[in-house]
Amino acid sequence: ALVNLVPRFYDATDGRITIDGHDVRDIPQDQLREIVGLALQEALLFQGDVRFNLKFGAEGVEDKQMFEAAKAADAHGFVTGLPETWGAPVARRGYNFSGGQRQRLSIARTLTAAPKVLILDDSTSALDVATESRVQAAIPELYEGITTIYIAQRISAVIDLDRIVLMENGEITAIGTHEELMEASEAYRNIFARYE
Repeated sequence: ALVNLVPRFYDATDGRITIDGHDVRDIPQDQLREIVGLALQEALLFQGDVRFNLKFGAEGVEDKQMFEAAKAADAHGFVTGLPETWGAPVARRGYNFSGGQRQRLSIARTLTAAPKVLILDDSTSALDVATESRVQAAIPELYEGITTIYIAQRISAVIDLDRIVLMENGEITAIGTHEELMEASEAYRNIFARYE
């Protein structure tokens, strides 16, 4: 997928991917991993406890940063409601949590590392619209200046974003705000009518 070019899971074969004008191929991998945070639709958690999972990849951060990330991901409430809270056990792949809880923990883990570029690859698909909206509103409040890239199937996930890019069969077919796309793109209007 196109999003895999940013953290260099694949390299671009034509053109280039840049962050603040710097080609990602010129940024050392370890530094790129600090800059770019990725939360996927299939939220993968590790056997251990909640704290271990949220600090994975950001072991040195203070608990306060982890708590703030969990609040932004709308995970703080259900974690603090667990008997062991942050020490609560996480089963292999996180199967002792619901799909929505796994996604919120995965987003919280990504936010705990405080990336400069956040990629949410359909990572809110298991959340209801109200929870998804809370998460989307909390991220820019907590992480001022963060660039967030949402990949989503539901228009509700992107309707309030600064720029929406509509892709069909790997090609960009339209770019704009929701209002601009509703006016200019028949494909976007059809998607909106179908899913909303």
